Amino acid sequence: MLTNLPKEGRPFEDVLAELDGFGEDDPAYKEAKTWSLVYYRDADYTAFLEEAYGKYFSANGLNPTAFKSLKRFERDVLRVSAELFNGNDDACGVMTSGGTESCLLAVKTYRDLGRSRGIRRPEMVIPETAHVAWDKGAEYFGVRIRRAPLAADYGVDPEAVRRLVNRRTVMILGSAPEYPHGVIDPIGRLGEIAVAAGVPLHVDACVGGYLLPFIERLGAVLPPWDFRVPGVSSISADIHKYGFAAKGASCILYRSLETFKHQVFVNQDWPGGVFASPALLGTRPGGAYAAAWAALQANGEDGYVELARRTMDATARLMAGVSAIPGLEIIGKPKASLFSFRSTDPALNVFALGDEMERKGWHIDRLQRPDALHAMVTASHGRVVDAYLADLAAAAARVRAHPELAESGQAATYGMISHIPLRGMVRKQVLDMFASSYRLSAGEIDLSDGAALGGGTGGEAGPGSKPGVVQRLVSWYVKRGQARDARG
Repeated sequence: MLTNLPKEGRPFEDVLAELDGFGEDDPAYKEAKTWSLVYYRDADYTAFLEEAYGKYFSANGLNPTAFKSLKRFERDVLRVSAELFNGNDDACGVMTSGGTESCLLAVKTYRDLGRSRGIRRPEMVIPETAHVAWDKGAEYFGVRIRRAPLAADYGVDPEAVRRLVNRRTVMILGSAPEYPHGVIDPIGRLGEIAVAAGVPLHVDACVGGYLLPFIERLGAVLPPWDFRVPGVSSISADIHKYGFAAKGASCILYRSLETFKHQVFVNQDWPGGVFASPALLGTRPGGAYAAAWAALQANGEDGYVELARRTMDATARLMAGVSAIPGLEIIGKPKASLFSFRSTDPALNVFALGDEMERKGWHIDRLQRPDALHAMVTASHGRVVDAYLADLAAAAARVRAHPELAESGQAATYGMISHIPLRGMVRKQVLDMFASSYRLSAGEIDLSDGAALGGGTGGEAGPGSKPGVVQRLVSWYVKRGQARDARG
C-alpha cells in the first residue's frame, strides 16, 4: 500500500510489474467470465486500440481550435453514428466520456430548453427501467422525475407516459434497449406522444446504438427506435460498448442545432479569455477520440455485422439453456444482447444462485424488483456458453439442496436490499457503507457481509455476532417476499 511519495523514482519495469499485481482480484474478462463492464475482443485488437490511443495520448480535446486532429476524429465518428441512427446532414452533437455524461447532458439541455419556454419547475417522464444515470441527472440539475410504469412486456406503458406528460414536462425518455431486461421501449408510440405534446423525446441507446443497426442488417425485425421516428429529438450511444472502442467514448446526437445550443456552455467575460465548452468535461483525452475513430475503421460494416451475428447466436443459446433449467425463466422478450432471468421456484433463491456462480469464477450482476440475475452478452461469450450453462445447472441443484445458502453471503445482502420496505433506510445504509469506503484508511467493500446492511437497522449485529431482533425480523420479511415473488 502506497502511503507516501517515493523519495526516488523507481525503474519503469518494477512499476509495471507491480501494476500487474494490482489486478489479480479483478474479474477474468479476457476469459469471458464477466457479463457487463467490459467489451473485450482479443489481445491483438486490444493492442491495436492501445497503439491508436497512444498516438494521441497527450492531445487534449479541451480546445477544438488547437488539436484540430481531434475535431476531425469527432466529426467522422459522429457522421458514421448519424448514418447508423438514420439521421441526416442537419444532425449535430459531441463525443463524451461515457453513457452517464451523455445522459446528464440531455437532462441539462432539455432543462435549459424548457427554461427558454418559461418552464420553471421542470419535469421529465422516464420509464421505471430507465438507467440510473437519469436519476443522477435529475438530482444534479433539479429536474423532477415522473416515473412511468411498465406494460406486460416490460417495455414502458405508453398510455401511462401520455397521462404523465404535462405543461412542465421538458423531455420524455425511451430506451433501446433498457438495461435490466433488454427490452426496447415502444419508441414509435412515445414519438407520437412527444409530437402531440410538443415535448422532446430522447432515446437512450447507450447499449444498443452500435448493435441494433447491425442486428437489423442481419434481417431481424426490430421496432423503430432511432431518428426514423418523428419526435425523436436526440440519441445517446456508447462507442466503447458494442462499437468496441477504448473507454471512454460515447456520443450524443441531436436532430436540431437549435436544441443542441442549449447544451453548450459559454462564458464571454472570463479573464482567461472567452470560453466555450460543448459538454461536461473540460480536458478530454485525445486518445479516446483516436481509438474510437480507429475502431470504426478497423471493424467496418462487415466486421460489426459479424460481431452482431456471433453476439446474437450466443444470446439465443444462453437464453434457451437458461429456460431449460427447471425453476428459471427469462424476463420479458429481449430483442438484443441483454437478458435477465428469475426463479419461479421458492426453493431456488436466485441471489444464492448468483453466489454459487461467482464461486465458480463468473462475475454475476444482480437485479431487484423482481429479483434476478443479468447478462450482457458479447461475441466473445460464444466460446463459454456451454460452460456457463453447465455451471448454472450445477449451481441450481446445489442451492436447492442447501436452502441455508440464501441466508449468507451476497444472497443475504441483496435479499435485504431488495425486500426491505423502508427504502430510505436502505439508502442511508448503502450511502454510509459506500461513502465510508472512500476514507483513505478504509478497506474494500465486502457485499458478502450481510451485517453491513442488515445489522445497521438497529446496531444489534456486526461481523461475527449473532443476529439481533431487528435483523431477524428483516430476514423473515425478506424470505416472505422472495417466496411470494417466486410464486408469481
